Amino acid sequence: MSVLSKVIKKIKPAKQEFKVVDSLIKQINALLKKKKIKAVCVAGGSYAKGTILKNDFDVDLFVRFDYKMYKKKDISKLLEKAIAPLKPEMVHGSRDYYQLRKNKILFEFVPVLNIQDYKQAVNVTDMSPLHVDYVKKHMSLRLADEVRLAKQFCKATNVYGAESYIRGFSGHVLDLFIIYYGSFENLLMQASVWGERVILDPAAHLKDPLRELNKSKTESPLIIVDPIQPDRNAAAAVSREKFELFKQKARAFLHKPSEKFFEIKKLNAGELKKKAGKNWLVLLKVKPLKGKDDVVGTKILKCFEHIGTHLKKHEFNALESGWEFDQKQSLIYFIINKVKMSDKIVLRGPPVKAKIDAKRFKAKHKKVFEKNKNLYAEEKREYKTPEALIKNLIKEDYVKSRVKKIEL
Repeated sequence: MSVLSKVIKKIKPAKQEFKVVDSLIKQINALLKKKKIKAVCVAGGSYAKGTILKNDFDVDLFVRFDYKMYKKKDISKLLEKAIAPLKPEMVHGSRDYYQLRKNKILFEFVPVLNIQDYKQAVNVTDMSPLHVDYVKKHMSLRLADEVRLAKQFCKATNVYGAESYIRGFSGHVLDLFIIYYGSFENLLMQASVWGERVILDPAAHLKDPLRELNKSKTESPLIIVDPIQPDRNAAAAVSREKFELFKQKARAFLHKPSEKFFEIKKLNAGELKKKAGKNWLVLLKVKPLKGKDDVVGTKILKCFEHIGTHLKKHEFNALESGWEFDQKQSLIYFIINKVKMSDKIVLRGPPVKAKIDAKRFKAKHKKVFEKNKNLYAEEKREYKTPEALIKNLIKEDYVKSRVKKIEL
């Protein structure tokens, strides 16, 4: 049995796992009917497309409201009244939606207008069912398994998710990849030889995507003209870092295929200590604020970047760093080169010719000297260990306002 066949057996769910989903859809449609609301609840996301993973406990349900009747109404409020007996939790977004946990599955009830064309969309979420319909039309049982492989590979590689704190490949992008390339293996073979930029137009909508798409939508190294919405780059969220990492992992797998490429590994304090060896290890436990993952995750990313910037400023050389988002407890870590820090630190100032800035710099520091037409100041080193610096940083409002709790 090939590596990919073994992985599919592990990640493909049993059909009976989803009885609760179908039951809940019927319940919501009954509640909508009771309130005489002209809307219908349908499955969305990977559940509807038949590409859901075995251990994926998030299911999207779209409540599609009649377009003519409700296009100027607050459909979030209407949905809230209809599903009140279920006691869901509201999540604020571009259009408010609702969450409910049932049988270990996190359901998201997303109100959308029942549109037939992307030009009718009032909110970006109105497009989602059209994307699902497109994928279902082009999906087969074989391709569904190929999508599962792509998802699991990207999750294990930490490149899955279009959220702003990840900036990786969304589920929709992976669907389009598999439909376009025909298999997971073909996708990896293509990715292994991708250049600096890749442009795909699955439905052949545009003659020159780089010129015809809005400039702000072509900043990503990956451009995929959305088959349903030709003025949209479906991969606009993908960062250069995640794009290059995916290419690197694709080459590594093709060179030596292994099931390890599909294993999702959580950050482990013991393993990080072992990896750090004699170097400094800074490990921060973070309790996120309540809210949408994309929002609260981005706040933790800002904390991670803020701490990294200050470590560099105080001459602590991070050999490796990273972070992991989890609603219950997120982690931030830095492995720092352990060297004896000098008593003094040299701060770079402005060029000598910048007279106003130079005057301010000289007034602020006692010991100032010139070198290569630039000003420098020598000061007593404030921190000799990264722990001392970080203990102060996490007390600052910048960090405290972005997390519920953070501790070393």
